[in-house]
Amino acid sequence: MSHNEITTGLDIGTDSIKLLGVVRRKDSDLLEVVAKGMIKSDGIRKGIVVEPEKVTKKIQQLLSQIKEVNTEEIQDVAININGKHLYTVLSKGLVSVSRADQTISQDDVERVILAAQTVSLPNNYELIDSSVKDFIVDGQNGIKQPTGMHGVRLEAEVLNFCAFSPYVRNLKDCVVEAGLGISDLVPSAIAASIAVLTPQQKELGVLLIDIGAATTSMAVFEEGCILHSAVFPIGSSHITNDIAIGLKIDVEIAERIKKEFGTCFKRKGYSGNKKIKIIKDKEIVFLQKSLFEIIEARVLEIFDIVNQELKKIERQGKLPAGVVLTGGGTKIKGIDDLARKELKLPAKIGIPKGILGLEEDPTIASLAGLVLLGIEAKDEEGGDSGINIVSGLSKIFKIFNP
Repeated sequence: MSHNEITTGLDIGTDSIKLLGVVRRKDSDLLEVVAKGMIKSDGIRKGIVVEPEKVTKKIQQLLSQIKEVNTEEIQDVAININGKHLYTVLSKGLVSVSRADQTISQDDVERVILAAQTVSLPNNYELIDSSVKDFIVDGQNGIKQPTGMHGVRLEAEVLNFCAFSPYVRNLKDCVVEAGLGISDLVPSAIAASIAVLTPQQKELGVLLIDIGAATTSMAVFEEGCILHSAVFPIGSSHITNDIAIGLKIDVEIAERIKKEFGTCFKRKGYSGNKKIKIIKDKEIVFLQKSLFEIIEARVLEIFDIVNQELKKIERQGKLPAGVVLTGGGTKIKGIDDLARKELKLPAKIGIPKGILGLEEDPTIASLAGLVLLGIEAKDEEGGDSGINIVSGLSKIFKIFNP
């Protein structure tokens, strides 16, 4: 990758659309922000593009805003994909080693992954990408790099990421119609994991939870590989709506109250009987206890769903590196403490690292991850050793697509 080439990510979310462009500094391998912007979303519901024309218009408006203060030419973007329609399925492939001396070649590796990607999908669903979980040589599992080994039979266990084709098409169309090319398509939780998780966490076993406006995504990693991923149609906007209903106030005021006074864990100094007074047009008075109960109930629901998913893969309370929380929902005070209590795991807020000029903000984890993945892909294509941007999560979404 050339040092002045811009790499761009576009996070298309329910609440907002964000763009981030970075370049390598000429005097080092450090990454620096050269383009950044955000605009309120329109035409997106629960992470899904339902009105592509409106989303296209918003992306064009965002690009116009950025061009007013940045001269860099933005052509291709890595984008995220989200929504309950996303799901994963494990599959296996098997091939015979082709060389006479029984040395496993790169061609054998590609063939076995393609064999593993041959899965039966529901109507109107498509495979958007795959991640290799494990290679097996002559019955011996736990192999990460089989190339060069000797064997007769090569197997691959692959986690396939699948999505509803019309939603994928809507997402791609709105980006292309806005005048941009698409360099990569990545589930939101996977993008966030690239920016906030370390190789050590992914090796030990870690859970990432990305709480967005209308969806919550999760991804589980173990032994350096992704083990499981899921998306639920519940997010921080549901908490805002609950507050609006519970306190009988406008949604805009409910959002302000959530940000300023909201908490979901009783820390030192909490007083349930304390009255909070808000004056906007008319006086609003409510007990701190009432706000706490509303927020806690919805956050507990999110963590209960996450626990159910962990139970499916037998990892409930069994991830040594704990839980890392990202997304707008992490701005609620005490959410890491509640996660620690309910999930029975260590928990902390995940902050994106590795980009100069980028604020430490968990709400932009997915956006930062898209850019970091794009940098890594360009380094591989250009043969540039560069720096280890992706931190051990290499090629998750560049693996021999059919």
